[in-house]
Amino acid sequence: MGDLYVWLISFFFLIALLILIVYQLMCLADLEFDYINPYDSSTRVNSVILPEFITQGVLCAFFFLTGHWAMSLLCGPYLYYNVKLYMRKQHLVDVTEIFNMLHKEKKQRLFKLFYLIVLLFLCIFWMIVSAVEDHDD
Repeated sequence: MGDLYVWLISFFFLIALLILIVYQLMCLADLEFDYINPYDSSTRVNSVILPEFITQGVLCAFFFLTGHWAMSLLCGPYLYYNVKLYMRKQHLVDVTEIFNMLHKEKKQRLFKLFYLIVLLFLCIFWMIVSAVEDHDD
């Protein structure tokens, strides 16, 4: 039964990450269609970048500490990319360069979104498997 709770907690972590990424994409799309100004868009995106990085790091550590090595390894490249961006100080969106970098920023977040969707499906699959195994016992 404990394994089911682990998958349920990781499911909510992944949903939180998906919400943060979709919010960033919506802000960038609003900027692209000129619904908000660059300062507001970059402020909104920058306000959720660190919570995204922290949540993803906690999720990877959670998988590692609970003994789900495969999921922890699957979270590794995303965590490495986030740490690399943070160490190079390239994680924040610059208000003066946001129009020049808009396509790159959107593509980066779309890649993260699809990556997280794959992790979410794997999490749901393992949650169902552990629920069926608990039900059989």
